[in-house]
Amino acid sequence: MKNWKRQVDSLYTLYSGVVGSEKMVLKAGKLDALRGMRSEDPSERLLALQKIVLEDPTIDDIPAEEDIPAIIERLEDEIADIMAKRAVEEAIEKKIADKMEQRHEEYVKEIKMQVIKEESRNVENPTTLKKYALLEKLEQKKLTSSAMEFLRPSTLEEIVGQERAVEALKAKLLSPYPQHLILYGPPGVGKTTAARLVLETAKKMKYTPFRADAPFVEVDGTTLRWDPRDMTNPLLGSVHDPIYQGAKRDLAESGVPEPKPGLATDAHGGVLFIDEIGEMDPMLQNKLLKVLEDKRVFFDSAYYDPSEPNIPKYIRKLFEEGAPADFILIGATTRESQDITPAIRSRCAEIYFEPLTPAHIQTIVINAAQKLNVAMAPEVPEIISEYTIEGRKAVNILADAYGVAMYRSGENIENIVIGTDDIYQVVQVSRMTPYVTSKATDAGEIGKVFGLGVAAYLGSVIEIEAVAFPSNEKGKGSLRFNDTAGSMAKDSVFNAAAVVRKITGQDLSNYDIHINIVGGGRIDGPSAGAAIVTAIISAIKQQPIRQDAAITGEISIQGRIKPVGGVFEKAYGAKQAGIKTLVIPKENEKDIPAGHLKLDVRNVEKIEQVLAIMLCGGENDAG
Repeated sequence: MKNWKRQVDSLYTLYSGVVGSEKMVLKAGKLDALRGMRSEDPSERLLALQKIVLEDPTIDDIPAEEDIPAIIERLEDEIADIMAKRAVEEAIEKKIADKMEQRHEEYVKEIKMQVIKEESRNVENPTTLKKYALLEKLEQKKLTSSAMEFLRPSTLEEIVGQERAVEALKAKLLSPYPQHLILYGPPGVGKTTAARLVLETAKKMKYTPFRADAPFVEVDGTTLRWDPRDMTNPLLGSVHDPIYQGAKRDLAESGVPEPKPGLATDAHGGVLFIDEIGEMDPMLQNKLLKVLEDKRVFFDSAYYDPSEPNIPKYIRKLFEEGAPADFILIGATTRESQDITPAIRSRCAEIYFEPLTPAHIQTIVINAAQKLNVAMAPEVPEIISEYTIEGRKAVNILADAYGVAMYRSGENIENIVIGTDDIYQVVQVSRMTPYVTSKATDAGEIGKVFGLGVAAYLGSVIEIEAVAFPSNEKGKGSLRFNDTAGSMAKDSVFNAAAVVRKITGQDLSNYDIHINIVGGGRIDGPSAGAAIVTAIISAIKQQPIRQDAAITGEISIQGRIKPVGGVFEKAYGAKQAGIKTLVIPKENEKDIPAGHLKLDVRNVEKIEQVLAIMLCGGENDAG
């Protein structure tokens, strides 16, 4: 009895040493063993120890004498297991504590090094501070805005000569459903300015989707270079991959690629204006088409791993959802419509800006002089209109002449008057020549006729001459023509020869005929055919041609006048040269509005009608 009593006491001591006296008492209280643990009866103490160690409150029977050794052995095994677990836990806890202490020391050391680096990272020195001070001083100096900025139209009413184009632009943008646009037209007529001002008007309208802060992002299509590998793309954006060291340092160290949105996202909610859109790479135009359809720019990178936990939320959002790019595209170009990707054109409304007449240029010059608050000689607007058909260029000439006049006036800058000499000085220094070298007159001339051409939406008169001499030997005459004028113009000459024989009954092989395009101008199309026939017949019959009229039209070998392109622009070229009567093919009748530019437009179907109008003494001769 005494032997196992001492064993029970030892087990109590051993267990309390493992779990602690307080914890043992608490367990005894929960398991209803507290009374037995404090009993003088060894059997009750053994029963209580069973409850505590085995954590079984249902053990209620006092152990029999013969069962005590087995119970003690089991309790010894249980306490031994607890002691083993406790020893392992303590060892693990010790290791954890050691690791935590080690990490803490390393972290503290890292923080100390970072603080030391920040404290020692003083890159400034007296030289750099001096340069910084100089930059700050330079920032305080401001010049006034340039003349072009000052004289640029600030309202739609100030845009001269584009009333129809501006109205069309307003109809397309001042709507709950604005459209993508392509603006065609010659340079310097106000395409960019009109688009910017119409957007400003749209932002004030309640029913348009443009907010007050809608951006107008302007870019030149000639500068939109890009890498086919999509490493760089300023228009749509690109991904800065770590391997190319394009990402931020903290992202590069963890190997996370960073998308960089481009101008398309900058224009979100507003207008993306691409000047000279016809100069863009066709592949880039197709990429832009995808953005117009999705209204988002999507990014892709072989380095992006969506399961990587260290990716910032904004990068994950850009890769998974793309960058917003809901904008209205407005492209402007001086090229022909076929130079724009058909897929882009199919999604854009097209608006054509018109060339400017001399009267428009003169109005622009007068408005600019009023803005400058400067007087000028009455002849100045007309002289400037002779040297350019671009509104921007006209303003430049006036601004340069203003500077010349100020320099000439010396200190007396209060009463400056821009004179004709100031204009001529500017154009001479700039080596400018009159835009129109051929002018209409009221007198008729033999073998000289005005044809019409067009290039880059700018029409112009083409002076065509013909002389005819009887050949020295009958049937062995010659026909000479400018080689620089183009193969289609030569075809027109051969067609004209057949038509001349049909009309006059005379064989051109009996004449030495020389046809000349004055200035060596190149004629890319067949539109000079009717004019060449008129010049040849005039030279053979020695009958003068009206010099206040111009012709455009292809000639068939049957003498029919076939339709040609660019008639609308050619009318502006005719007006610029002072032409009063414009002869066009009947099939082009709808290309020119009635009363356009106050020209007398005649529609013809046969060469006989052309001759009746153009040859002096004909039934329609005005002189």
